[in-house]
Parts: sequence; structure tokens; C-alpha cells
Amino acid sequence: MTTAKRNPPFRAEHCGSLLRPDELVQKRYDVAAGKAPASDLVPLEDKSIEEVIKLQKDCGIHTISSGEYTRHMFWGTFFEELNGMKELQLGVLKGYDAGMFRDYAPDVKSFMESKEIPNAVTVCVDKISHKGQSSNQREVDIMKKLLPENEWKNIKITLISPSWYHFRYRAGRSFPKEVYASDEDYFEDVAKAYQTELKLLHDMGIRNIQIDDPNLAYFCSQAMLDGWVADKGNTKTADEMFDAYVNFYNKCFERPEDMHLGIHLCRGNYVGSRHFSEGAYDLIAKKLFQDLNVDTYYLEYDTPRAGGFEPLTHLPKNKNVVLGVITSKFPKLEDKDEMVARVNQAGDFIAQGSGQTREEALQRVCVSPQCGFASHAEGNALGYEDMRKKLQLVRSIADQVWPGQP
Repeated sequence: MTTAKRNPPFRAEHCGSLLRPDELVQKRYDVAAGKAPASDLVPLEDKSIEEVIKLQKDCGIHTISSGEYTRHMFWGTFFEELNGMKELQLGVLKGYDAGMFRDYAPDVKSFMESKEIPNAVTVCVDKISHKGQSSNQREVDIMKKLLPENEWKNIKITLISPSWYHFRYRAGRSFPKEVYASDEDYFEDVAKAYQTELKLLHDMGIRNIQIDDPNLAYFCSQAMLDGWVADKGNTKTADEMFDAYVNFYNKCFERPEDMHLGIHLCRGNYVGSRHFSEGAYDLIAKKLFQDLNVDTYYLEYDTPRAGGFEPLTHLPKNKNVVLGVITSKFPKLEDKDEMVARVNQAGDFIAQGSGQTREEALQRVCVSPQCGFASHAEGNALGYEDMRKKLQLVRSIADQVWPGQP
């Protein structure tokens, strides 16, 4: 089966963040240190994004991102630019204490053990609301300038998960008690902010959104679940919190019908190609796939830490999965034939769950690296040409499994 025209997700996909040029990384540090004016970043970002768009096209990738080059870290600036949220100077917790963090949250635990403050300290200080202008405006403007209008719908904008500044804080510490009486009150205002952001992006011609969410995958981690039970401050069980997040996300993700929205789950992607957690999707698969209102799941599947494909039997017929079988963490190239076999194996599990043939099930499958190449400024332990080869491999696998499809 071939398809002449296809909307996202495409058969050959990637997760948004791409290795930044060294000069861009250094310039951003210089600006932060007061050694260079912020205006110096603008032409450098423009030039770098133009080059990385060419890279994606040269590799046969139809989903186009900015490489997240207008950001320093993958979560961008969505929460930081909302009314009611305050970004504290990194490492400065005036009026706060380290005990506000869930020290068993996998990423927080890693930073605590390395004597570092968790890598973003942004807190709710007042009622949350959207300011009315997209925090992704500049990123969108650059890409629209560089792409023909008929390709704007393929632009991928990545947004941080709605629970990013909730999960990492202990129960009741995500917001001042005098501002919000409960999680539900906090969730309501955050959901309105997401709905506004999605509408603004839609008005700008964007039809392809990816939510980056390590948090839901942490509910697959036995170490995290054990920590949750030991934390006597929790008023919900881990299962109840997961359910609450799904309901919360569904409100956040209310969107126009022609907007494709996917969610990317991984187990951490930090400097030096570190990951933070392990655990198969089995514990959350049914609720994740059947209850969450998204079109596509971008799933980490490059190592045994993510488990097998069995949970994909729960994938509904109206949803897609992008299999992250290629690692973005290290330069060694995977064997193409082995990866094609893995994609087919995943197709068999999906077919088993939906009563389809493998060929039918594979029409809801795509392939990609398991995460971005540079969720954080310096990126993973591989080079630019290594990244190019990884993207070319993804394209080659897709061409063999789905000949003639973008």
C-alpha cells in the first residue's frame, strides 16, 4: 500500500531536538553571562535553523522542527511565560527548600545525588493564565519564513508536559495554598493556558504538536513507585495520580480537529547521554493508549529498559505509534535489517490486539530515534555527522517497511 500524500506522523520521524552548533551553544552562555547582548542570538539562531531545516530535508524527513534552537532546554519557555509562574535564578531557592522536591522522582533524584539543584526551578506564585501571545511565536515565525506555506502543517512544535512543574514537587508544594486550594483548581487554570496556546498555534498555521513527557513514563519505574508509597505526604496513590494526570491532560489537549497532537514518553535524556529511569510500559499501557486524548505516541524502544512490544496490543485502531528503535544517545549505527524486523514484530503485537493483519497494523506505525539528540544545550554523546547518519537510517528503514510513503 502506498500513499501519495500523508499528514503527520510520517513514516520517518524524529522527536524535535537536534544537535546545536557549538557557536550557538557558546553564544547563549555568553548572553546569559552578560558577555554578549541578546540581540547577537537572533541572526545566529536564524542561520542555524536554516541549516538544520536543510539537514532534515536532505535526510528525507518530512516533519520539520527548528531543532529547538531558539531554546536552551527542551521544555522551552511555556510555563516560564505564563502569568503566575516565576522562574528563579538557577540554584537560588529564596523562601523555598530542597524538601519541596520529590527526591524519588527519577530526574530530581539524579540531580540531588550529584549535589545539583533540579535543573529548572520555576514555581507557581499566583493565579496562572496565558498572556495571549504564544511562547513559540519566534520559533514559528522563523520556520514559516524558511518554508513554503503548503509545508507549514508539517512544522513540529514541541511543548512541555502539563505536569512538568507539578510532578517534581511534593504533594501540596506545586502552588501556594492561598492561591489554589487543590490540584484540581491548579489543573483547571493550566488547562486553560494550554488550550489558548494550541489555538494560537493553530491560528498561525501549525497543525503538528508534540508533547514531551518524561513524567508519565516514570510511573513505569518500580523505584519511583516505591518512593511514592514511602512518601506519607501523598494524598493519592500512584494509580490515582496517573488517572488524575490523564484527565488533566485531556482538558489541556482540547484542540481543533485538524491539529495532530502526539505525546513523547522517554526515560530521560541528559548531558552525557544519561537516562533517569527504567521500566516497561506494561503498568500504564491500557490507560495510556485508550484513555489519553492524543493521536500519536512517540515511544522509547532502543534498549531493554523500555520493555517489549507486548503493551502495544492495547493501541486502539484510531491511534498511531512511532517506534523509537534508533538510539539518539550514542553514535554506533543499528543494523537496518534488525530494526526492520523489530518494526514488523511490533506490528504483529498491534495486529494481535486489534484483530488486524500485520500489513493493516503497520499503517499506524512509524519509526524514529527514541528521543531528541539535544534535549539540553550540549546534546548527547555523538557528533553532527553521527546524527545525520541516524536520520538517514531512520529514512532507510521506513523506505523498506513502507515503500513510497513519506
